[in-house]
Amino acid sequence: MPRNRPAQPPASAAVTAQPLRFGVAPEEAREIEVAVETPINIVYGNMPYAVMMASPSDLEDFVTGFSLTEGIVRSADEIRGIAVEPKDEGVIVTVELAPGRFREHLARRRNLSGRTSCGLCGVETIEEIPMADAATRAQRAVGASAIEGALAALDRHQPLNQLTRAVHAAAWCDAAGAVLAVREDVGRHNALDKLIGARLRAGADASEGFLLVTSRASFEMVEKAAIFGAGTLVAISAPTSLAIERARHLGLTLAAVARRDGCIVFTGALSVAPETIAR
Repeated sequence: MPRNRPAQPPASAAVTAQPLRFGVAPEEAREIEVAVETPINIVYGNMPYAVMMASPSDLEDFVTGFSLTEGIVRSADEIRGIAVEPKDEGVIVTVELAPGRFREHLARRRNLSGRTSCGLCGVETIEEIPMADAATRAQRAVGASAIEGALAALDRHQPLNQLTRAVHAAAWCDAAGAVLAVREDVGRHNALDKLIGARLRAGADASEGFLLVTSRASFEMVEKAAIFGAGTLVAISAPTSLAIERARHLGLTLAAVARRDGCIVFTGALSVAPETIAR
């Protein structure tokens, strides 16, 4: 199968971030390697099919496997060529199908929906990706001690995960670190959407408190947090490069790799009270 092999974007990038251990003075900021996340626009012939948020490596392998598991092809032989075109805003991957297979694809073409993976449902081109507005966020800085308390309490608010060990959680915590609401789901995006919906239905104000998620901090999680109006997003796993970029642009404080003993502040700042440091 003929393939072009242009230089693909790197799969990781160095960012400057500040490690913070709860109860002690902050460390000096240092460079930390994070995974690159970028929109991958998959196009069959001249027809956009989907935008997937992914690491920009092994893209020929990715679209081949994707094409098979989506039922677009029955074997790799039905793919005549793959063109990878890096752009400033993402990567366009154009797949040339065998003529008969392309006609069948046009006949059954559909958008992705109902996935728990990292696609953007119903989005066919990079330009259609929903973006939050860069608003001025006047929320006061969240205290490091509040995040410490929320992390300590989170497990007991996850009954489904205690039962299955297979779901993510998203929590809304007040300025003191009390966990006010939690929603669980097999999909990390779904859990956050559920939580945001619950807070909206309750008429809650997003300006006081912070979001805590049990997943990595990806582009979509940052966008959802910003659209909701939260000023701080805390993630148990690491962020991606695009999540950091968007959080910085949106004025969102992003703390990740959050553990009982500390976290890493990638954008914005946390409040570290002197009495907390001295304890």
